[in-house]
Formats: sequence, C-alpha cells, structure tokens
Amino acid sequence: MSALIVVSDPSDWPSNMPGVEVVSSRNYLTDTAFSGRRHTRVFNLSRSYRYQSTGYYVSLLAAARGHRPLPSVTTIQDMRSLTIVRSVTDDLDDLVQHCLSPIQSDHFVLSVYFGHNMAQRYTRLALQLFNLFPAPMLRAHFVRDDRWRLVHIKPIPASDVPDSHWPFLIDVATRHFAGHTRSIARPKPALYDLAILHDPKAGDSPSNEKALKKFIRAAEQIGFDATMITKDDYGRIAEFDALLIRETTAVNHHTFRFSRRAAAEGLVVIDDPESIVRCTNKVYLAEALLRHQIPQPRTLIVHRGNVDQIVPTLGLPCVLKQPDSSFSHGVVKIHTEEDLNQRVEELLEKSDLLVAQEFLPTEFDWRIGVFNGQPLWACRYHMARKHWQIVKHDRDGSHSYGKVETCPVETAPRSIVKAAVKAAALMGNGLYGVDLKQVGRKGIVIEVNDNPNIDAGYEDQVLKDELYVRIMEGFLTRVRTRTEGKARA
Repeated sequence: MSALIVVSDPSDWPSNMPGVEVVSSRNYLTDTAFSGRRHTRVFNLSRSYRYQSTGYYVSLLAAARGHRPLPSVTTIQDMRSLTIVRSVTDDLDDLVQHCLSPIQSDHFVLSVYFGHNMAQRYTRLALQLFNLFPAPMLRAHFVRDDRWRLVHIKPIPASDVPDSHWPFLIDVATRHFAGHTRSIARPKPALYDLAILHDPKAGDSPSNEKALKKFIRAAEQIGFDATMITKDDYGRIAEFDALLIRETTAVNHHTFRFSRRAAAEGLVVIDDPESIVRCTNKVYLAEALLRHQIPQPRTLIVHRGNVDQIVPTLGLPCVLKQPDSSFSHGVVKIHTEEDLNQRVEELLEKSDLLVAQEFLPTEFDWRIGVFNGQPLWACRYHMARKHWQIVKHDRDGSHSYGKVETCPVETAPRSIVKAAVKAAALMGNGLYGVDLKQVGRKGIVIEVNDNPNIDAGYEDQVLKDELYVRIMEGFLTRVRTRTEGKARA
C-alpha cells in the first residue's frame, strides 16, 4: 500500500522518504489522479482540521476514495468531544498518574509522533494515546489539581513541529513507513494489506510460530501484504484491509476491541465481534442449540434460584461450566452434592448464570473446523492421560494434552460433520472449531469455538499448506467483494 503525506504546503514536510509521496492538501482534493488511486494510506498533516476546512475534507474524501486516512474524520471529531477525552482520562488514569508523578509543574504538554515521544519514560503513555486517537502527530495537554487530568488533545500540523523535534520525528516516521521487515519473499505485488494479531508471549496461542509463518506465506502467495501485529498496534488498524486474530479472544479483552475497531473501519475481520460475543459465552450456545434442536448434552442454565434442580435433572457426576471458560479453565467435574454447592457458589460470584451439563465420558472429542459454512478439517482430540478432558492443568501451572489425530473430513462420521456445520452457522460465517462427542451414531455438540487452534503439525496434517491457502482465499474473496461493493456504490 502506497503512502501519501498530505500537508497544507509541501515545504511543511522537509524530508524525502523512500516510498512516500508528499503532496499539498489542495492538490490531493482537486487533482483527479489521486481520486483514482487504490490501496493508499493518507497521512493528513494539514494545518487545520476544523469542520469543513481543507484539512477536514482531506480525511473525509480519503475515506470516500477508499484510501486509509490518518486521522479519520471520526478521530478528528473524537478529539473535540470533552466527554470522550474525559473517558480516556479515566481509562488511562493509572498510567497517567505514574508517568506524570515526577513533574513539579501543574501543567504538562506531551507531543506524540507516530505513537512515540522523545522521552523514554513517556513511551507507554504516548503509544496508548496514539491507539485511542490514531493521528500521525498529537499534542496532549494535562493539568493537575488533586490528580493529573487530560484536558484536551489535538493533532499537530507539520508546520507546528519545533525545529528541535524534527530529527526524532523523521526517525520514527521513517520506521513507521518502512513497516516490519519480512523474511518471506512475496512472489506477487500485494493487492491488499492483512494484519495478523498475535501475542508472542502467550503460552496458549491458537497457532504456533510455524503455523503463523504458514499463514503469512499463504497470504502473500495470493496477493496480501501480511504484517504481524500485537496489542500495541491498535492505532494502526485503519492501515489494513483485513484482520486475522490469532490470539485467544474474550469480550472483556483487547482482542474484542481490535475486532470491533476493525469492523467499524470497514475491514474484513476474523474473528468478527458477533462471533466473539456468541462463541465465548456458553449460555448463548446452550440456548441457541436448544432453539434450533441441535443435539447437545442434557443441559441446565443455572442461577441462584434453581441450584437444587441440578442433580434431579442431570444426575452425578455432572459438569459445571463458567460461561466464558476456555482451554478447559472454568470447567469442573462434580462428583458429590457437597462439591456441587461449593463450586456453584464460587462460580456464581463471577457470573449470574452458569451452564450445567450431564457428564458424557468418551475416549476423544471430535473437532471439526468450519470456515465460510464449509468443513475444512477433522480431528480427534484424545483425553489427557488419566484425565477426563483433552487438557490437564496441573497445580504447578503446567499442562498436558492428549494426542491429536487428524483425518480427512470425508472420512469423519456424517452425523458429526453435519451437526458441526449446523452449530457453526448459529455463530456466523467465520472460522470456527466445533467440539462434539459421538454417542452411538449421533453427534452431540459440546461447544463452538471462535479462534480455533490451527497448529502446524496437528490440524494441518491432512491439508498441510493448502489449509492456510483456503483460509486466505476466503479472506481475499471477502475483501474483493467489499471493495467492489464500495466502488459500485
């Protein structure tokens, strides 16, 4: 994706950078050559962003042309809203107090250049402000009465950068435009930009390092420019056409904020916000399966008024599930009524509703991977040794897994695949991993996971690299459909 720096006067930006074109705001608005460009990022550094000014129209028309403006009109308006600025102060209060505590004055101004500040101690605060108000250059004003407060924040026009700041600004801007260095050569020119969100420090990531490299290779083979991003890159979302989340998701988590932001910016995103909300809550799943008559274990939605109905309805042993449990955390097997009462009380402290299900012992669970409503892979996840789940968590924090067997979808039991596809359709048309137990010839749905595990050497045993290509081709089709739809509109 090409980059344009748009300034009121080209002399406002004194540096030439490889791959970056500097144009005046008037030329950008009036020269028809710019309106016909595709795959362009617009860094709007105009002298004024007031309503219906030239700078305002640069960001507005950039969006209309299918370009990626920074800042967007939404960000410009957010910076003007006292309510939003105050809410940001609340969200960042601990960080603000920590960073600014050594300052003796009651006033402080922080300059943020592409998410960075010249002083190392303000690095984290600068990045968070950039993530909340994505603009190339920002100036944040803080005052202290009893506590430090952010009173206003606004973009910095290029013409207003102090001379002493320019060397630092040019350095961070150059690194920003250069992006990430890639070890895998791209065989074709990129048509679109794809971001892959991951957490390099997580021990339970849904894709291992080798799988992530395969995703990148597949993406770049079919026309994406793929970039690995982390939670610190929230402010960059608008630079991309699509987002693939390869990090364990939750509603009260940065993955959900990334998903919502990406969807709001018009990106194709997997996992989409609706899928995250639906899949990460087992109460929703239980109700949806019941309504659509898809087989599941005997289930009771538990609240404080019906705890005494668990044993008569399900018997013992049974399974209690915290609604947002994942990786077998928050899922407990109950053997006695005494244990039941204790565990229910503990879990109801966290959620007003729980899920209780009958215990169905099997040697393994089926996992069917579904994308775009079609089954892609089938696995048998065996129970961990001497345990009733596929993951065993030990007291020392370690965990162990049962063996994984992958087979062609065509050889998996038809009842299993059919039930998986139906259950996935209740969540959306994204990427899901449906867990089922086989009882006789019937497929019993245990849960539907957004963000399913796709690890090299496991889920890709049958399709190998083709698995990653198929997922990327689905992404590409969606991006093209969305882009062509905008063009027709």
